[in-house]
Amino acid sequence: MIKRLCIILASFLLVNRTLTIKAQTLIPENNAEINTWFQAAIKPISGRQGTLDPNVIEAESGGLEIINVRQDGSGKFKTISDAVKHVKIGSTKRVVITIGPGEYKEKVKIDEFKQYITLLGTDPNNRPTITFAGTAAEFGTEDSATLIVEADYFVATNIIVSNAAPRPNGQRKGAQASAIRISGDKAAFYNCKFTGFHDTVCDDSGKHFFKDCYIEGTVDVIFGEARSLYLNTEIHVITGDPIAVITAHARMSVDGEGGYSFVHCPVTGTGGNALLGREWMEAARVVYSFCTMSDVVNPKGWSADSKPQVQKTIFFGEYHNKGPGASLAKRVPYTKQLTEAEAKQFISLEYIDAAKWLLPPPKI
Repeated sequence: MIKRLCIILASFLLVNRTLTIKAQTLIPENNAEINTWFQAAIKPISGRQGTLDPNVIEAESGGLEIINVRQDGSGKFKTISDAVKHVKIGSTKRVVITIGPGEYKEKVKIDEFKQYITLLGTDPNNRPTITFAGTAAEFGTEDSATLIVEADYFVATNIIVSNAAPRPNGQRKGAQASAIRISGDKAAFYNCKFTGFHDTVCDDSGKHFFKDCYIEGTVDVIFGEARSLYLNTEIHVITGDPIAVITAHARMSVDGEGGYSFVHCPVTGTGGNALLGREWMEAARVVYSFCTMSDVVNPKGWSADSKPQVQKTIFFGEYHNKGPGASLAKRVPYTKQLTEAEAKQFISLEYIDAAKWLLPPPKI
């Protein structure tokens, strides 16, 4: 409860001030410049003493604790869950759990008292897979996730997270099945893959950053109330459903902090049946900028049809997208075609206060 109140207060302070958008924090329109720009904008901790929060500096300074997980027994543990249990409650230092290649059939939870954990796949070309077949019928939608993260300052790099539950057929109740739920604040994901069908990524609450990732699903592929920036992350819509929905955002009020911003994120698939987003709550906020969209996107783009009265409070925006799915000719009238000034906050690292907490991908 205390943590939730703190997040609400931080959210109020964030949305009730004017974001300071510095030129160096703006994501370039040219996709080829992203990595060079990112390296210059988000430097290692050694060059960030004046901007990072003191608790981040404390966590990342000094010797890191490294815990090795290997299925062949060559590490300290054979399962990720056992490694997480080993982490001390209330630790203020970064703990890196390295994970060797293989399929780890387990349900992993990192609770709110175990901050500063990193899950690091040892081989970016042979990423470990964490998989479980939990469903909403058994656990509830949010807790159906294979990987549940409630702690702040979580990082995942070079891992695959999958929910192996069967594809919903419209007849089974509670068939929704998430790959991940991220409810902690200040979390980063690099070169990760998330697979499932209905409700793949529960991007629940807090500020999050996804870079060079891949997410696939069918309905409400990404859902929740978080304030997240997705960069160069492919969103793949699996064909076969009469209607697909990429996002279901849950911002409850126009003063709320939440909102998903997709920048340079390819939207792939075929069929023309996918909506970019729908209103879950009355002030849902989602923006796509510099994204290449295939013809998987339904020409109308968005939906607030179930609640026409929320058309005045939702914020569904598009800025300089391209591809057959990016045509604005048949978009619903409440689509916002953003100006350069309006788009700036959504294409800046300041959108998630990155200067205070975001670090480059970990290296061991």
